Amino acid sequence: MLSSATGAPRQPKIIEIKGPMSATSNAFPAPTTKTFTEFLQRADYSLMDSLQPDPQSTSDGQDHNLRQVISGHYVPVTPTAIPAPEYIAHSKPLFDELGLSHELVLDEQFGRLFSGDITVAREPMRPIGWSTGYALSIYGTEYIQQCPFGNGNGYGDGRAISVFEGLFNGKRWEMQLKGGGPTPYCRGADGRAVLRSSVREFLVQDYMQALGVPTSRSLTLYVSRSETVRRPWYAENSRSIDPDILVDEPTAITTRVASSFLRVGQLELFARRARSNAHQGAFKELQMIVKHLIERNYKQVTDPNLTFADQVVELAHLFRGRLTSLVANWMRIGYCQGNFNSDNCAAGGFTLDYGPFGFCELFDPRFQPWTGGGEHFSFFNQAIAAEANYQMFWTAIRPLLTDDTKALARLDQIREGFAEAMNQEIEAMWAKKLGLISYEATLVNELLQLMVLSKVDYTIFFRKLSHIPGQLTALKESFYLPSSEQVDAMWSGWLERWRDRITSCGDIRVTSATMKRINPKYTWREWLVAPAYKKAEQGDYSLIKELQTVFNNPYDEQSAELETKYDRLKPTKLFNTGGISHYSCSS
Repeated sequence: MLSSATGAPRQPKIIEIKGPMSATSNAFPAPTTKTFTEFLQRADYSLMDSLQPDPQSTSDGQDHNLRQVISGHYVPVTPTAIPAPEYIAHSKPLFDELGLSHELVLDEQFGRLFSGDITVAREPMRPIGWSTGYALSIYGTEYIQQCPFGNGNGYGDGRAISVFEGLFNGKRWEMQLKGGGPTPYCRGADGRAVLRSSVREFLVQDYMQALGVPTSRSLTLYVSRSETVRRPWYAENSRSIDPDILVDEPTAITTRVASSFLRVGQLELFARRARSNAHQGAFKELQMIVKHLIERNYKQVTDPNLTFADQVVELAHLFRGRLTSLVANWMRIGYCQGNFNSDNCAAGGFTLDYGPFGFCELFDPRFQPWTGGGEHFSFFNQAIAAEANYQMFWTAIRPLLTDDTKALARLDQIREGFAEAMNQEIEAMWAKKLGLISYEATLVNELLQLMVLSKVDYTIFFRKLSHIPGQLTALKESFYLPSSEQVDAMWSGWLERWRDRITSCGDIRVTSATMKRINPKYTWREWLVAPAYKKAEQGDYSLIKELQTVFNNPYDEQSAELETKYDRLKPTKLFNTGGISHYSCSS
């Protein structure tokens, strides 16, 4: 259900920018893009210039109703602006990296563009955006049942519309509105995103970047002050698994930025069409999208003199390395993707689509924040989900090598080595978290069993361990339950063996400092983020600004006030609370 005030002003209302600059801002040169006109000059459209549009699409982008898309790499579509937009926040680190002046958020036309009004476009920017289709597979099984047409031609960007692609400081970036209105893939929905989910995605992308985990990025966040949508959510202090009430929530648009938004599911889509000869140009479209992926995400690490077949093999090797490293990083910081289907798996090897994600507080290998996800997408099963996605990636690109048996054999060998490559990354991750020179299975496995037994807080425990304590007392501050003498004895024995390994490796102070750069002090705690989006609904953005400060410096010691507030155990009363401990995909 949509409701909006009529005659609402198009220009966004600007709130005064406050708060300290991120420490990372000093790493980049002075802004080179200070005006909206200068911003427009950065436009450079590799996707629309090198790939094919849907031949049934309209030339003006007025294509907002559900329909089948049977060919083409993208659909030209214009976003739908949110009425009465109001600026909430922007990513200071990303602005600095792109060379954008922070004063740009005060520019009316800049604000209109990133709240969905693409009519401000002037050459060389184009007055049209684009959305893309993809296939759906879950754990290596292809699905078409959820497609309205029963054939898979209805899956795609239902409310994500890219509006800009350009070059900034020598790097190519694509900017995509999340919640920018319906597209042909909207499956009958309104194409909107609510403020709650938009705040979460805006904050977490900056947080992941600060953690050193490859990710899509956040640019800006705007909210409508006159439009709401009705969505299922949880009543206050609800213990329900599924949402138990309907809530009218403000609509919002967050702009996410990435080198590209190509997904494994997109490659799958074109491979499926090629296998079934869905149309005359299906195989060519598959070749084109793979070439575009190499150009967009792997150009700097791929020899252009290689044959296309050899580039495809190299792509498989590079993507495997990025994907296995990514999942190991997720486990390092306690992150759970929640819904790691192939359509949520970026072919560039970074984190994409922050829907039902969560961060593990009370340590549980089976942690899964999404009520619809099941154990197969749980915290410690992410490596298995990644391999299933890689299987679909391998299946999609394999037809390109059918005429080159040697290249095909090399490709298959890379696929067969995925599990071993993943295992090596995870073992290396555990060694780094524990400050060890190399992985020691017995030491790690004993630790994980003790962590489960004592119900430790994942982030607090490893941060305190990074101080390399001589006694168990300090570690107990991360326990959610008091431990028995028997358990304490087990802990003390493990701690002594671990310290012996550490002290034999070198300077304990150096090891401690290194561990603190691996194990963050501050993690995402849903119960501390929820008040931020609730206050934002009332026009108070102070907690969002505060969280930006905390999340932009997750490894650092911060003020005593912030430490007291954000470095603490989850209150017992909040366990099993809907919208906090678990949530649906509603956004």
